[in-house]
Amino acid sequence: MTSPGDPSPRPGSPAPDGARVRADSWTWAVRVYRTRSLAAAACRAGHVSVNGEKAKPSSPVRVGDEVRARTDAGERILVVRQVLTKRVSAPLAAEAVEDLTPPPPPRTEAPLAPMRERGAGRPTKRERRQIDELRGRASR
Repeated sequence: MTSPGDPSPRPGSPAPDGARVRADSWTWAVRVYRTRSLAAAACRAGHVSVNGEKAKPSSPVRVGDEVRARTDAGERILVVRQVLTKRVSAPLAAEAVEDLTPPPPPRTEAPLAPMRERGAGRPTKRERRQIDELRGRASR
C-alpha cells in the first residue's frame, strides 16, 4: 500500500520527466488502438513509427516524439505531450497528445444512378446495357 505522502505515481498518472514507455503501451493508453494486443500487432506489422522510424512494440516513446499510427480511420500524426503508463479516461488521454492529423478531404457525393420505378419488372436488354454503361462496366 502507498502512504499518503508517497511520491510514487499512481497507475494511469503521467510518468516522471524524462521517462519513456513502450510504443504499444502508449498508443493503447492514449486510445489510438482499442487493446494493447492490437497496438502490439500494429507495431509488428509496421503501422506505427516513432520519429520516422518503424517502431517495434518495445520501442521507447518520450515526451516530444512524433508518433504516426495507421488505423482503420486513416493515418494519425500525434506528438507526445505526456508519457502515460496505463490507459486513462478520454479527456486525460486527449491532454497527453497533440493531434497533428490533417482533416480528411471533403467527400464528394457521387452522382446517383437513376433508379427504376418499383414494380417495373426486369430491365430490357437495352435498359440493361444503359445501366451497365452508367456503372462503368464493359458490355459483352
